[in-house]
Amino acid sequence: MARKIGSRYTAHQILGRGSAGTVWLGEGPDGPVAVKLLREDLASDQELVGRFVQERSALLGLEHPHVVSVRDLVVDGNDLALVMDLVRGTDLRTRLDRERRLAPEAAVAIVADVADALAAAHAAGVVHRDVKPENVLLDMQGPLGPGGAHPALLTDFGVAKLIDSPRRAAGGRATAPTTRIIGTPDYLAPEIVEGLPPRAAVDIYALATVLYELLAGFTPFGGGHPGAVLRRHVTETVVPLPGIPDELWQLMVQCLAKAPASRLRASELSVRLRELLPLLAGMPPLDVDEPDDAETEPEPAEEPAADPVRRRGVVPLVPGSATDSNRDTHTSMRVPAPDELAGGALGTARVPRPAGGHRPGSARHRAEAARKRRLVLSASALALAAAVGVGSWLAVSGGEDPAPPKQDGKHSAPGPR
Repeated sequence: MARKIGSRYTAHQILGRGSAGTVWLGEGPDGPVAVKLLREDLASDQELVGRFVQERSALLGLEHPHVVSVRDLVVDGNDLALVMDLVRGTDLRTRLDRERRLAPEAAVAIVADVADALAAAHAAGVVHRDVKPENVLLDMQGPLGPGGAHPALLTDFGVAKLIDSPRRAAGGRATAPTTRIIGTPDYLAPEIVEGLPPRAAVDIYALATVLYELLAGFTPFGGGHPGAVLRRHVTETVVPLPGIPDELWQLMVQCLAKAPASRLRASELSVRLRELLPLLAGMPPLDVDEPDDAETEPEPAEEPAADPVRRRGVVPLVPGSATDSNRDTHTSMRVPAPDELAGGALGTARVPRPAGGHRPGSARHRAEAARKRRLVLSASALALAAAVGVGSWLAVSGGEDPAPPKQDGKHSAPGPR
């Protein structure tokens, strides 16, 4: 059912839904457009509407071949909408779900396009803050690039900033902006988790996480409860991926550094990635075992016959719920306290599962270890019972008394007889 958006646009059908609103296929004076209609509760927030208008010039002025341009911002009654270019294609999450992992050349070409988009945004003073596969669109009508990759465009600029700006309390005092986290857990930079203000480096960290996911089929710190995911970003190091050139791996490690100052700038990352493309030509997708996702399941009473192969990308905040159907999965989470972060995560973040075994630190790995400990304890108890029985028999039968125990608490080796 069609609906009017302001006086210039008509929305015809829903393309996708997210936690911040709904994306519609629309029509405007200059042809087809995509309209992101924000939720009614956001549209009724007068302070957010004010920020929306203030951000208008920055968002409308952001133009680049790899950026989905914002054409207009509409404030009309209960409607608060961004009108954007319509990209004929799909998003990167859809391709990743279909193919599980990409060939290195195609993955690097796509990420280099997104790095170009971020370089333009950062030069204009705009931080995206929610870089993830759902926010990368692939233009199926554009020319094919290295590895057969379609041109990649970054979308949803400004949405995270609008939602997460400080609110005003009574008396005009701004509330603290560090009590919530806006973003998707798998892609959040450590400084965001620790409550620091987001700078351009958070986009580099998120983009490097996307590149890792495109190559491996899973994110480096994802899996399990969202709180555990956030803690891993702060406390754990990324697990190496076998089979990629060392130059590419070192580049990824630098961009996934815990310290923001250690990461490359977007323009530098784009150049370095494109320099590596000839080295990656013809390489097939990596042969990497999926990580064991048993941390999200109850520990089994008996070992199952086979592990189900399941891919995890975005972690839903509500257990059992589905992730958003489109490229808008902003979340609002409490920032963990320092003592919560200090504990570290159990095991290694996302170690690829060894063949025939379980990932160290997973629930099944811990269950297997517990079973082995029980077997060892049972064997020890049987041995102790046997020793006591033999000693009692010797005492009753008048056998030779055993030598008295040494007083230093150490076991002594038997001497020659």
